[in-house]
Amino acid sequence: MEQLLNITSIPIKYELKINNAQLEYTGSNAELEITRSDGNFTIKSRPVRLNLDTYEARNSIRPTLKQSVKATAQKGQEAAYNVSAAYAQEGQLMLKAKIGDDVLGDIFRQRMQLPTGDFQLGFIPTAPANIEYQAPDLTIKYEMDKLNFDMKIEQGNFKFIPGDIQVSITQQPDLLIEYIGGPLYVPPSADPNYEPIDVRA
Repeated sequence: MEQLLNITSIPIKYELKINNAQLEYTGSNAELEITRSDGNFTIKSRPVRLNLDTYEARNSIRPTLKQSVKATAQKGQEAAYNVSAAYAQEGQLMLKAKIGDDVLGDIFRQRMQLPTGDFQLGFIPTAPANIEYQAPDLTIKYEMDKLNFDMKIEQGNFKFIPGDIQVSITQQPDLLIEYIGGPLYVPPSADPNYEPIDVRA
């Protein structure tokens, strides 16, 4: 018996498009700022200093006008006190005088009496000079130049792109059934090539 049907199976067809996962990094920017501070160099010198104060020494030899007036006034006051005391003493002698006493002669002899004591010529200062001494001083200050670095770095950015799988079906599955036999006649006797079947055998 000959084959009447031809069965053809059409498989499915598809395409796969795969995108791998990616990790992208965006670089950061870096900035460097440099500033310079100038140095400094200074020298401070103070020479020796000698202070001589001879006011009191000079005043002891040759007084100033102020000191001279003051000393003269003091001497006049002392002289007035001494004269007053001498006159009072002479008055007491005259009050106590008796007849026959030479009171006036005693008074005159006392007035004519030479002064006694130590007399000095003042050519040497009696007060010392005031001397102040300051030692010299030298100060050196040096400061080097300075470089200031200011670095600014921005952080980088990471971006993750996940993977992707795309499926595209280009051909749907199918089943083709094709009849390859001759035509079927109903009844069979209508077939022009019909031959009756011998059933006697």
